[in-house]
Amino acid sequence: QVQLVESGGGLVQPGGSLRLSCTASGFTLDYYPIVWLRQAPGNEREGVSCISTSGAVTYYEDSVKGRFTISRDKGKNTVYLQMNSLKPEDTAVYYCAIGEGFFCTEYTLKRVPNGMDTWGKGALVTVSP
Repeated sequence: QVQLVESGGGLVQPGGSLRLSCTASGFTLDYYPIVWLRQAPGNEREGVSCISTSGAVTYYEDSVKGRFTISRDKGKNTVYLQMNSLKPEDTAVYYCAIGEGFFCTEYTLKRVPNGMDTWGKGALVTVSP
């Protein structure tokens, strides 16, 4: 069974850090660009970051640039989202996702969740004093 699993969410104070992990069961992530999305209460899902299959190309949504870093460890079949300088407006459920035929570009990240066809159940990140 093909499955994506997010972990690492939690409660953190403003200015704090968290690292989310995305792992896969039933397949390898190596052949897929990976997208991190988030959905805040009352909002639609939005693309946060994406990474190419090689890991050499990454893009970020404007509000997280300079604070979040996406990376992948092929040996561990895992993709990470390091989140620093967290703000209350980062509070959301974070998902990792893949899409057949998806390429990580600034344009496609802005159109996410269009193009995504498999994602996990999400990890809740709460940023609060």
